Amino acid sequence: MEKESIIKQIAESIETKTKLYTQIDKIVSVAECLARCYERGNKILVSGNGGSAADAQHMAGELVGRFKMERKGLPCIALTTDTSILTAWTNDYDYSTVFSRQIEALGNGGDVYIGISTSGNSENIIKAVQESKSLGLETVLLLGKGGGKLKEMGDYNLIVPSYDTARIQESHIMLIHILCDYVEQRLFGTEERYQ
Repeated sequence: MEKESIIKQIAESIETKTKLYTQIDKIVSVAECLARCYERGNKILVSGNGGSAADAQHMAGELVGRFKMERKGLPCIALTTDTSILTAWTNDYDYSTVFSRQIEALGNGGDVYIGISTSGNSENIIKAVQESKSLGLETVLLLGKGGGKLKEMGDYNLIVPSYDTARIQESHIMLIHILCDYVEQRLFGTEERYQ
């Protein structure tokens, strides 16, 4: 790989993230939604497919564990991690309901569901949002590629302005870190912070 290709990819990543400046108010609204969820004693459920599944698990790790400060754990469940549930359900039924079924079992009114989809068209995320709304969960969507079918479905939508999956995923993980940082500062702002 030539240096020019590496430089181009770094520049594209920076450019994509810079475009998110236009969504600062939306990012703040999402962050406040998550903080309010915890303030009222609820939990967050999060899911995605492929790299977005890894992002969901990353987010749960930051919230249950810690992001930048020592504090009590916050309830966040990545619906992508229980292989027995995932394989039993998809073997007996189908993959499109693998997340909505878990939301049916685990979700409560006042919880927040976060769906991550780079295309905005993931059928199992669409069904997860529908199930979440039927149970009274707030819905947050991290999307890309114009938002797809999901762009009008969430209570809060953050759409990365790119059609390149890698650039979208890089921006999603940045947004996840921003949201985790906001939640920690809002709930535990006086605690000592680590890098």
